[in-house]
Amino acid sequence: MPNIKSAKKRVLVIQKKNLQNRMLLSAMKTEIKKINNAIDTNNLPLADKLLPDVFSIIDKTASKGAIHPNAAANKKSAIAKRISDIKSGKLVITIKKTNEQIAAEKARAAAAVREKQKAEQAKKQAEKAVAKAEAAKTKGKDDKKKLDKKVEKPKEVKETKPKEEKPAKAEKAPKPEKPAKEPKKK
Repeated sequence: MPNIKSAKKRVLVIQKKNLQNRMLLSAMKTEIKKINNAIDTNNLPLADKLLPDVFSIIDKTASKGAIHPNAAANKKSAIAKRISDIKSGKLVITIKKTNEQIAAEKARAAAAVREKQKAEQAKKQAEKAVAKAEAAKTKGKDDKKKLDKKVEKPKEVKETKPKEEKPAKAEKAPKPEKPAKEPKKK
């Protein structure tokens, strides 16, 4: 911490300028992200509309001293070049998908697979039901033929041995009680 009055004042001034520079840089980065997003989604009318605003914010940031003027020129040149390359056909943009869009597509595909599996299972069950119904019709005719041919056989009875009882455990003799000790007298 500075001890001299002028040094203390410089610390306060630097803090204030640092805050202003961060605000300018944040605004500039936000505008650059907006125009890059418009370019990435192949929305050229929106990019053309945002271009003057982005250039003015970049110029303002450079004039306040938050970035070097050459850095500002490089940023403006890169943005303008991307837009002109897309318009001329040198650069072809493939539209990027967000994580939410990718997740939604996966969910839709999984739901379609589940529906297809359910339809297949329902079809198999219907086929089984038809097969059972046909089997039941033919089974009724076959049962009559089988009953006529069937000769009744007597069932064999299994002999069961009676379970042997285990001998009872011998009871233990009760323990003799010990006499209580008498307290010693002195």
